[in-house]
Amino acid sequence: MTRLFFTFLAVASPAAAWAADAVSLTSTVLVERQKLDAQGRPTVALEEPQVVVPGDKLVFHLNYRNAGATPAQDFTVTNPIPASVSFTAGDGAIVSVDGGTSWGRLAALKVKGADGQPRAALPTDVTHVRWTLASPIPAGGGGQLSFRGIVK
Repeated sequence: MTRLFFTFLAVASPAAAWAADAVSLTSTVLVERQKLDAQGRPTVALEEPQVVVPGDKLVFHLNYRNAGATPAQDFTVTNPIPASVSFTAGDGAIVSVDGGTSWGRLAALKVKGADGQPRAALPTDVTHVRWTLASPIPAGGGGQLSFRGIVK
């Protein structure tokens, strides 16, 4: 049985930090299961995981809500990838393959290979995922970010 721990870090620019303090974050993890519908056709269902095993596909949702009276601007959310999960996708996100020191699109990042030489980073190298919201989060507004992974 694999246990998943989900942590995140939200940051804002210093000028916008007071508004960002009013932004709350909640997270959920769902496992993607193949099911049969009433007609016996295969379909995909997202369920709360009771037990996950290597190869299970996971969907991580991060919900944000601005409970403040003013818009939250320059809002960034950083999420470490659990050690038991390999990153597979994150729409609109940039990633880190070095513990959060540097960031970029996966296709542009490099890591040191087994032979000591740089090689293209792979999804299994991702250590963190990050989103910077381009638009302010209006007072009372919110949304959802997500990324996918697979249990190692």
